[in-house]
Amino acid sequence: MSDGPSTESAAYREAGVDYATLDAAKRLALAAARSTSTIRLPHGAVFSEDSRGEPAQVIEVGGLRLGFVLECLGTKSMLAREIEEASGQDHFAAIGYDTVAAVVNDLVCVGALPLVVNAYFATGSAGWYAGSRHASLVEGWRRACVDAGAVWGGGESPTLSGLVAPDEVDLAGSAIGIVPEGREPLCGAALAPGDEIVLVASSGLHANGASLARQVARHLPDRLEHRLASGTSLGAALLTPSHSYVALVRAVLEDGLPLHYASHITGHGLRKVMRAQRELTYRIEALPEVPEVLGFLVEHADLSPAEAYGTLNMGAGFALYLAPGAAGRAVALAAAHGLSAMRAGVVEAGPRQVLLEPLGVRFSGEQLELA
Repeated sequence: MSDGPSTESAAYREAGVDYATLDAAKRLALAAARSTSTIRLPHGAVFSEDSRGEPAQVIEVGGLRLGFVLECLGTKSMLAREIEEASGQDHFAAIGYDTVAAVVNDLVCVGALPLVVNAYFATGSAGWYAGSRHASLVEGWRRACVDAGAVWGGGESPTLSGLVAPDEVDLAGSAIGIVPEGREPLCGAALAPGDEIVLVASSGLHANGASLARQVARHLPDRLEHRLASGTSLGAALLTPSHSYVALVRAVLEDGLPLHYASHITGHGLRKVMRAQRELTYRIEALPEVPEVLGFLVEHADLSPAEAYGTLNMGAGFALYLAPGAAGRAVALAAAHGLSAMRAGVVEAGPRQVLLEPLGVRFSGEQLELA
């Protein structure tokens, strides 16, 4: 079994994304954040140090366990702008939905169900709001909040002339959620050898890899209008809305399934299977079908299997880790919510690593150092 690459593919670095540098910067910030842990919080509130490095953080106050998160969309909004300029098609509803999905999918990773979502729309010019794009963005955002069972509380919409290009929008959001009574936050402590790994299918690109997609499109004669084998344009396929996994996680928790951990498969691809800071081995014995658009990107960016699965979600958008024997029920609940899922592997005793058996690829713990 071959090791995955220690750094990102040349194509991804050319697109402006270098995770080795970015992860080092995150670790620097996290070290500074840890230095604030001695601050005494009012009202008996306690910050959960176990949640540091997780997709969302947990605080306990007044007998409640609350999760909170801040997440951004990245450069995917640029794809929507390029398509609008080339064809007049408005895909900003999908972009709004994607941003909320990126936020709430991270939040439920710690077992917190969304209560309130806030928005951040930063533009380079007030002219960005002309036309239909803003109304579409707002409707997509609203619909994603409804699907997540969360109130859209408010937000911020600065105009940042000179910082954001006049024709672009930078999208982000924050959310707060609650861990249901009787459940523990999912911060990795419950993971154990024998746990079953369920991979839930993605809808395509989701919110990770847009920079690489734009890099690929620039080298095609018809760019984002290029037709895939199915007849769908590359641009439309890239902007297929992300799945929201909130309803599935809610169903798993309400069903009483022994859910030990969850991971949102975004940046770093299936390396995120070992997101928990635990010395455990994650053996993946079966992989989901790769969406057509991701296969196209892999081919045209000339990514090896290790680079592809260490960068993109490759058809696996979310991972659930359950006690032995519970995977089948989780797969059935996913189907009931319109999602495809599969029992993909098992957690084993051993060093922190991901083994993708069908590909003969191994990701070592050193290839995902986020905490």
